Amino acid sequence: MRFASPLLPMLAAASLLAPGLFLAAPLHAEGEAPAPAAVPLAPAITVSTVGTRLLSDRVFASGLVAAVEEVQVAPLIEGQPIEALLADVGDRVAEGQVLARLSNSTLDLQKSQLAASLAAARATIAQAEAQMIEVQSSADEAIRANDRAKALKAQGNIAQAAADTAQAAAVSAGARVAVATQSLEAARAQLALVEAQIANVELQLSRTEVKAPFAGEITARNARLGAIATAAGQPMFTLIRDGALELRADVAEGDLLRLAPGQTATLRAVAALPGLTGTLRLVEPGVDATTRLGRARITPDSKDALRPGMFIEAEILVAEHEAVAIPVTAVGASNGTSVVMRVKDGVVEQVTVQTGIRDGGWVEILSGLAAGDTVVTKAAAFVRSGDRITPVPATPVN
Repeated sequence: MRFASPLLPMLAAASLLAPGLFLAAPLHAEGEAPAPAAVPLAPAITVSTVGTRLLSDRVFASGLVAAVEEVQVAPLIEGQPIEALLADVGDRVAEGQVLARLSNSTLDLQKSQLAASLAAARATIAQAEAQMIEVQSSADEAIRANDRAKALKAQGNIAQAAADTAQAAAVSAGARVAVATQSLEAARAQLALVEAQIANVELQLSRTEVKAPFAGEITARNARLGAIATAAGQPMFTLIRDGALELRADVAEGDLLRLAPGQTATLRAVAALPGLTGTLRLVEPGVDATTRLGRARITPDSKDALRPGMFIEAEILVAEHEAVAIPVTAVGASNGTSVVMRVKDGVVEQVTVQTGIRDGGWVEILSGLAAGDTVVTKAAAFVRSGDRITPVPATPVN
């Protein structure tokens, strides 16, 4: 027979009390100072350093390539059929080069007829001049006879009737001289008329050759062999004077006043032609009332790769210089002004700035900041003036 030991109940009670004794134990040794309270950390905010960089102010425009001056060639005489066409679309022609030839058979016939009229007019003049000599001689003799008769009458040697007859003969001879003179002048006038008619026919004959008034490139030909040439219809040929092309670019109304002749432009075509540049030649003074767009005319430095009607985009360089600049994202707006959040010794402060050129992701600062200042890269970050932050330098961007 076995008996329980009296120590077992005492050990069980001690085991139950032990946890309570442990929990009541102090967390630090007697005399040790308590741990300091945790200090809150400032938020990490990306910042950028204000610096200088080359900024370019550009105006973007686009439009179509067109001829600087388009010349329409029409026949200078009417009613003659086209005998030959000596030029076609795409040909480059020199000034005065024959483009087409009209029939001259009718004009040659007129010239032959006028040549006969010219000979007749010259013969008439010769007859009138001979007649003039004859009547002038007769008139001179009649005048001398009249003078003698007057002298004899004064001496009483001839009758009055004889003196009157001599006087009448002199007057009649003078009248015949006047008629002969008028006939001679009429013959000479007829000769001048025929000569003018011949000159006109010769001019028309020279115009049967349709010539290029200027050097250039032919862009259209409406003439057809056998057709009757006339200036009332479509021009026979259309050419670009001296082959000169230009870009007629549409420009936003707000950018129009920033443009001036002489500014350079970079051109981009759909065909991805490399190295296209140009110079602004003219800014048209008007603005389209419907589209509110102005127009700039840009002369390309090389026209070999361009064709009329091509669509071209242009970047017109208005200004380019070194300037104090910050990322565009660092600029915000407050009460209608531009502001940035500048950081000094980890504390944010709001600064009003004046901006200038915007070039890609950068903007020029005209006043309010200096090179070397630090600004919050994104003005929309959740910081206010007076906040303390932990600046984190932004990754440099070209």
